[in-house]
Amino acid sequence: MPFKPVRITGTRRQVGFALGKLARPLMSVYLDQSTTWRALRPWRGHAYLQELAAHIQRNLPELWQEFEGMVEGVQMPAEDLLLWNCRGDLLHQTTDGCTSVAIHGPDGARWIGHNEDGDPYLYGRCHVVDVQPDDAPGYVSFYYPGSLPGHTFAANRAGIVQTINNLRTRTRRAGVPRMFLARAVLDCTTLDQAITRLHDTPRAGAFHHTLGAAGDDRLFSVEAMPGLCSIEPVQRRYGHANHLVHAATKDVAQIVTDSSRARQSRIESLLDSWHEDITESDIVAALHDKEGNLPILRGAADDPDEENTLATAVFTLDDAHVALKVYDRKATAAQSLAIK
Repeated sequence: MPFKPVRITGTRRQVGFALGKLARPLMSVYLDQSTTWRALRPWRGHAYLQELAAHIQRNLPELWQEFEGMVEGVQMPAEDLLLWNCRGDLLHQTTDGCTSVAIHGPDGARWIGHNEDGDPYLYGRCHVVDVQPDDAPGYVSFYYPGSLPGHTFAANRAGIVQTINNLRTRTRRAGVPRMFLARAVLDCTTLDQAITRLHDTPRAGAFHHTLGAAGDDRLFSVEAMPGLCSIEPVQRRYGHANHLVHAATKDVAQIVTDSSRARQSRIESLLDSWHEDITESDIVAALHDKEGNLPILRGAADDPDEENTLATAVFTLDDAHVALKVYDRKATAAQSLAIK
């Protein structure tokens, strides 16, 4: 079974240290081959990076402790690791993609599905982590080496589900880096608290958040960027790729890649074609769809965004529980996890 969870417990610093140690064997080779890392290096020593650090320390001091532990565990300079965890706040385009769906199904069923698209080098080299800090609900998340969990697909033990899609907006503003804020959502205990955190916290970069929770009938699509947070409830079925599509964000300057445009169009077409009696298998089939030159399931060596699908997740939510299945893009078997 792919993606057997790695269990991590302890204080914030201990959790961060364990995450860093897990990444340590891969980190230098991973960064050396990364075009994103090469684009980031000119930001070394820039005063703006210290502004971002100050926002983290002021707004999310507990996550700064996790970050400091990760620095110790991965054994790389703190400034370089911070640079890496702020990549989407500094660069307009990075090798982070993704496609998400949120669905109200028959008989009160709710699903959130997600393709985690990233650097092709990471295929088969990532983990699922099951993290239990001493002072928070704890969570299960897909984990990129050296990046705080939470900016991929995740659910916490309070029943909150979050999937993240990269947005390539052209605005920079000092605030909490987007990956730290996505991680902060996993410390929330209610869906309303998560929405409030995203709406009220000053942020530096842009992400799309798909949110749901056990025991709460609502599903949300949130396009959050510097100075603006658009929150739309999912009425029936919803798909999102890697560009802004809400009515409230249509005038925001952004980069829309051909892949993102094609995947957005295709996922909307698939969702519109479904009958009412959909199943989890339909969701997996949609996320593994290979139609077109720039398909939803991404495995091309020459992908124009330098991204491939690293894993597919389907969360099932009901009145009391959240369950997760993680699929490899080449396998029919799934790792099944009961999170709440």
